[in-house]
Amino acid sequence: MGNILVTGALGQIGSELVPALRAEYGRDRVIATDLKVLPPTGAEALAPYDHLDCTDPHQLHEAVRRHDVSTIYHLAALLSASAEAAPQFAWTVNMSSLYNVLEVARGYGCQVFFPSSIGAFGPDTPRDMTPQVTVQRPTTIYGVTKVSGELLCDYYASRFGVDTRGLRLPGLVSYAAAPGGGTTDYAVEMFCHAVRYGQYTCFLAPDTRLDMAYMPDAVDGMMRLMATDAGKLRYRNAYNITAMSVTPEEIAAAIRAHMPGFEIDYEIDPVRQAIADSWPRSLDDSAARADWGWSPKFDLHAMARDMLLRLGEKMKPARQRVEARR
Repeated sequence: MGNILVTGALGQIGSELVPALRAEYGRDRVIATDLKVLPPTGAEALAPYDHLDCTDPHQLHEAVRRHDVSTIYHLAALLSASAEAAPQFAWTVNMSSLYNVLEVARGYGCQVFFPSSIGAFGPDTPRDMTPQVTVQRPTTIYGVTKVSGELLCDYYASRFGVDTRGLRLPGLVSYAAAPGGGTTDYAVEMFCHAVRYGQYTCFLAPDTRLDMAYMPDAVDGMMRLMATDAGKLRYRNAYNITAMSVTPEEIAAAIRAHMPGFEIDYEIDPVRQAIADSWPRSLDDSAARADWGWSPKFDLHAMARDMLLRLGEKMKPARQRVEARR
């Protein structure tokens, strides 16, 4: 078995996936890569780390060859709101990079993980208990790239025998990295602002219901899917997964259970609200549960408790420095 390469390793998912993979398989076997050029001290702390532009096929081929890679977790992409602000660039980043990853996987016999999203659905999709197989007509460039990515992965699996696998991820909540331009990032922002300021102005309406999962559950799901015998996978490239269906007001209430003084108000962003209104309110993840044992451990209240605890510890040094200067 060769090594594991993670693209977009400094993003929200990669920040927690890389440590989990290294804990499971060994630090030296997991190569973190990202477009960011880190200073020597930063690169050393994340080592093995490579600067990698996935839209450059030569860089990608060289990284896979040099590190003897057998599995690629391809996380590099523009997220929903960022993609909508620059659709042409989003197509280049999201689709060209995936095509390059699949081509190098075909040449070197690599296994590939591709994260799809609830953004792959659209307003014509049933919004409640969205089925595993259903209408996919997204109205955002992000969603278009996710549907296209699912189909392209299916094609490389059936045409060339590449072992491609993927999940349709709900909104993901993480304490490890800053929000990255996603519509569901309001949840991460809300927790961060609660700890830092005790107040948050939300860009979605209070009753906007969307599926979410806590990042440790999502990471466990990715690794579990990739370790499952291929013969058990009916769908392979885009299993629905979810842990909770929640609104901003429900998340705020869960925060208030631990921080009674937390306040929230709303200043709705029409672009992101329109994106959210085109996505499912709840997903049917029974196929993932049946085929490879998807079973999230965190509900809303467990997630809120853990997020607030970890963010409090993470932000404590900064608060102490501010207090020391006063």
